[in-house]
Amino acid sequence: MATRQPPSAPRLPRLALTVGEPAGIGPDIALAVAQRDWPVQIVILGDPGLLAERARVLGLSVTIEAWGGPGAAPQAALAGSIQCLSVPLTAPAIAGQLDRANAAHVLAMLDAASAGALRGEFDAVVTGPVHKGVINDAGVAFLGHTEFFAERAGCEVLMLLVAADLRVALATTHLALAAVPGALEAERLSRDLQLLARGLRQRLGIAQPRIAVLGLNPHAGEGGHLGSEEILTIAPVIERLRAQGLDLTGPLSADTAFVPAKRACFDAYLAMFHDQGLPVLKALGFGEAVNVTLGLPYIRTSVDHGTALDLAGSGRADPASLNAAIELAIAMAARRA
Repeated sequence: MATRQPPSAPRLPRLALTVGEPAGIGPDIALAVAQRDWPVQIVILGDPGLLAERARVLGLSVTIEAWGGPGAAPQAALAGSIQCLSVPLTAPAIAGQLDRANAAHVLAMLDAASAGALRGEFDAVVTGPVHKGVINDAGVAFLGHTEFFAERAGCEVLMLLVAADLRVALATTHLALAAVPGALEAERLSRDLQLLARGLRQRLGIAQPRIAVLGLNPHAGEGGHLGSEEILTIAPVIERLRAQGLDLTGPLSADTAFVPAKRACFDAYLAMFHDQGLPVLKALGFGEAVNVTLGLPYIRTSVDHGTALDLAGSGRADPASLNAAIELAIAMAARRA
């Protein structure tokens, strides 16, 4: 009689962590998260020399080892040890001093993380902060991580910010306010709401997500007296998707949509533009919020803050948002498995 073999243990998830702008706090917070154990393998993408130098400045003890590649068995991250996928600096990096020459280094990190995730080498990508301005100053049109990864993957995506039980997605992201009304086409809104509903189910485990849809104008247009986008575009999309089974409420006036009594009724919000929903979320959860890109074929989370050049190398950078981004990526990877 054949001997029954014990079931094999599930493969340990592998996360790629990009350091981000080398002159900012990205190296600092990457080193900070490496000071604790994690139940997954974390491969840090960056310049090992920069990490070693910043660790010396910060007085942190860390062993930096070359990652063995996708063929090596994943090993859980241990405190004081870094598995590094080397992405060399283009120019020497000085804490707090931007250098457009290192824009190529930053983009190379993102390219390596994206390519590895698309090949299935990484179960998730977690990104440190980049400085969009210096990348653009280097002659590269760069809107942000979200748009970069979407272009590489060739898919439609949606930006979702998560702070505890508050989740806010953005119908438009890094777009001038004057261009927002023209960008709010019915097809785009319909796609975004379907991406949001699917992402909440698949990535966050919310079986029947309740979604609040904000209006564009003050008081959600006040019956057409303050704008017509709600009547002509937003409300018809909501009605059409309700008929398909989505639990949608709106268009809601943004000035009262986030009061506690209403927040308790919804699992997520769709805001019409960047600064409509994010000030509320960041006021409630800045430093601990997580940026999630829905729609990618892999998991991607990120910090909710910038490069904080004035804090780089000072020892005062707070890794709370990066910790939260890693923890959320781990939870998503476990749910996906």
